[in-house]
Amino acid sequence: MILPSDASLWCACLGAFVGLLAVHAPAAEPVMVDAAFPGGNAIIEKIEGDTVVLHQDLRDTAGPWFWWHFRVQGAAGRTLTFRFTDGNVLGVRGPALSSDGGQTWAWLGAAAVKGTSFTYAFPADAAEVRFCFAMPYFEANLKAFLARWEGNPSLKAATLCTSRKGRDVERLHVGKLAGGPDHRVVVTARHHCCECMASYALEGLIEAMLADTDDGRWFREHVEAMLVPFADKDGVEDGDQGKNRKPRDHNRDYEGEGVYPETRAIRDFVPKWAHGRLRVALDLHCPHIRGPHNEVIYIVGSEAPAIWEQQCAFGKLLEAVRTGPLPYRASDNLPFGQAWNTGRNYGGGKSFSRWAGEQPGVRLAASFEIPYANAGGQAVTADTARAFGRDLAKAIRQYLEK
Repeated sequence: MILPSDASLWCACLGAFVGLLAVHAPAAEPVMVDAAFPGGNAIIEKIEGDTVVLHQDLRDTAGPWFWWHFRVQGAAGRTLTFRFTDGNVLGVRGPALSSDGGQTWAWLGAAAVKGTSFTYAFPADAAEVRFCFAMPYFEANLKAFLARWEGNPSLKAATLCTSRKGRDVERLHVGKLAGGPDHRVVVTARHHCCECMASYALEGLIEAMLADTDDGRWFREHVEAMLVPFADKDGVEDGDQGKNRKPRDHNRDYEGEGVYPETRAIRDFVPKWAHGRLRVALDLHCPHIRGPHNEVIYIVGSEAPAIWEQQCAFGKLLEAVRTGPLPYRASDNLPFGQAWNTGRNYGGGKSFSRWAGEQPGVRLAASFEIPYANAGGQAVTADTARAFGRDLAKAIRQYLEK
């Protein structure tokens, strides 16, 4: 090979050679961002370089809300920024992320968040990473959990009803299933389908009732619990917001002619099943996105003085028996008439807990708010929420024995 003597000609030749390499080099894999999977929720507006612009899908939600869930493929080794355009929808610990297809989740952390954006450096071997407002929980999670107890005579899975979209809505019975129990207990979750951390607490409650412990044996001797894991089954599986759903919020559908098969079935089944022995009815929720009263666990106070008295008594028991990592203080309970807990909030409808408090024999009916990410300074995760569910079981035993 003869090298040109002119420096400028040499530079030109070198540039052409590098350009030729660039033309024939394999193209970088395109980044794909989508929500086209069960439970997905995001509208991708555009991808500009290393920035993804998107917003949550509100669908049939009246007003703003903050739930979203999407996946990213083809971003291995890159650092991307995700910018939301419809409000600040990032929680106090940043987004939750999963690198194993949604099997396990962890908080990315607040340090990754700047304003309405977050940034993530994808590992070199990242085939797919999912991001979500919180740690989601679907029918597949419930099936995996129930498989652990297959064949256990103290747990029975049945169908409450069929959803509007043709899905089976689960109804679980746990505890003393043969013969008449001394007490019956109802626990529901996901009336607002995005409030996923409640589902992990429900798992912990069931674990405690089935455990080979003094508490577990007591439940199996004295209590039959009926649990509805998904009071809005379609919303859970479709990745909806659920809160303030049009034409009616599921947790306002407990009077008049019910709009939804799940709420109609609960209203029909529970009184027939209770046989006058229903004592406790709990509804598990998650609060708003951030703020002082949204970062503690609390009971939503009833307007009925007798029920509020029992809520306070139960709260003191729960505070006393709690051993899990998530703090709970009875003083954090929200009395009726304060903050958002007013008659105006219910919009003319009736909530599950208000309806349950009217059932014969019921002493305690309450909605619990379990934060998405931060409870009294402690991280809310799948494991810590389960631990709170186990604490709930201890308190229910103490309450029923007293």
